Amino acid sequence: MPMRILFVSVLTALLAGCAASTHATRKSTLGVPRTSAELLAVIDQPGPVELETVASCDWKVDRSGLINLDHPRAKEAGLADGPEDIQVFFHVLRHPEHGTFIVDTGVEKALRDEPDKAAMRGMLASFMKIDTMKFHEPLGDWLAKQEKPLQGVFLTHLHMDHVAGMADVPAGTAVYMGPGETSAHAVLNAFVQGSTDRALQGKAALNEWAYQADAAGRFAGVLDIFGDGSVWALWVPGHTPGSTAYLVRTTKGPVLLTGDASHTRWGWEHDVEPGTFSGDIPRSAESFKRLRQLATEHPALDVRFGHQH
Repeated sequence: MPMRILFVSVLTALLAGCAASTHATRKSTLGVPRTSAELLAVIDQPGPVELETVASCDWKVDRSGLINLDHPRAKEAGLADGPEDIQVFFHVLRHPEHGTFIVDTGVEKALRDEPDKAAMRGMLASFMKIDTMKFHEPLGDWLAKQEKPLQGVFLTHLHMDHVAGMADVPAGTAVYMGPGETSAHAVLNAFVQGSTDRALQGKAALNEWAYQADAAGRFAGVLDIFGDGSVWALWVPGHTPGSTAYLVRTTKGPVLLTGDASHTRWGWEHDVEPGTFSGDIPRSAESFKRLRQLATEHPALDVRFGHQH
């Protein structure tokens, strides 16, 4: 093939982007599609789940990715781009019958101890400014202290900072996420796909939540994960196609895990959606609005953002 044709072919492929991951997927058999009305009927009742949020590390990333700085409220507040202090979390759900699950994965132990062997390494690690991370509890450290095995992982989405601890998850552990996460194409994926695939190596096929359209239109889809009304998956596309928030009815009351449907406290409190890290900002803004409406209607809801307390 002539060099010119080869160059054009490579450039075309790059501009078209590639998939977020080549890891296998399948339709999840876990979870019962419900309506938002069924969720709202039980949301304020205490549930059976014990929930713990763990800050795996502190980090700094660009504010423009976390908050839409073009929003009138952001401009009025004089927000400018620059490093924003965030955390990388994982959330531990202990269900009395179904066992222990985590939402997202924090960071893997090797990222602290052997960065050259971590799933996220090399040029990508440099680009993502891993050197600004202050480690607290990588997932591997936490797992080593657990007496009971991990039953599964619920992902809010497939971005690297939410699967960065996946390498520490035992091989074969069930992993669940929203639909379309692996197949979403973007130019950035040409640089990230390898790290994402390494993080998922050894895991079973990813289970995609089998959402159905919410009859009331409150969310794109609503799923009762265990069928007992204790943990709910809410389809909130925009940041990524399959972005999922989780509503957990804990022993202390309802908790909303927004994932990156809302990265920051400032964005949430000032009604400003996420910025350039989102693939579809208008759709992200709509999902953000729906979550804020839910929290406004249920003031006892404990809202935990994607990257800030």
